[in-house]
Amino acid sequence: MFHKEGYTIITVSFIIIALINILSTNYIDNEFVIKSIGIVTIITLVLILQFFRNPKRNTIPNDGLIISPVDGKVVAIEKVYEKEYFKDERIQISIFMSPINVHVTRYATSGTIKFSKYHPGKYLVAWHPKSSEKNERTTVVIDNINFGEVLYRQIAGALARRIVNYAKVGDDVVQGNDAGFIKFGSRVDLFLPLDSKIRVDLNQIVKGGEDNIAER
Repeated sequence: MFHKEGYTIITVSFIIIALINILSTNYIDNEFVIKSIGIVTIITLVLILQFFRNPKRNTIPNDGLIISPVDGKVVAIEKVYEKEYFKDERIQISIFMSPINVHVTRYATSGTIKFSKYHPGKYLVAWHPKSSEKNERTTVVIDNINFGEVLYRQIAGALARRIVNYAKVGDDVVQGNDAGFIKFGSRVDLFLPLDSKIRVDLNQIVKGGEDNIAER
């Protein structure tokens, strides 16, 4: 199953790869070169397909839990001053996604969207300390019955060139449902209340829509 954000890229890539192989077969006499082109183009198509995969996740909504919004590696767990929306201290949990991870963003909790804003920006590597402030990003706040307001931020990486965000102010959203997509490398930051009980460790690999990040 593939994410809808990849349909156009997958279709165009398939057509281009098919044309390349047809042309190479008709106009190149060297069999080794033809086979090499075939192998390279097939590998390229496989990589594109795996990037846009959208596996089904078994999410059981629970207002007492924050689940991972994405697949990836926990690269930061720290108390920080969140200056865009809360303007106070929060626990920040950052999850880095490599190009081979599933790049679907899922709602970490159920609730009502209170804030949703897109910020154009740079394309620093996603683990850069300033990427949360300087890179292209979206900021979304969900008002949850147990946690109160929870903020998550989709951050573009060095390879990412488009962030897709489905959250609209006033929408009621369900934990685990599709919240967006980040194309080609990225990071997601969660900002939680200070009294949240964190259930992940630094460098832990987490699965979006299933693994618990925090509880209250």
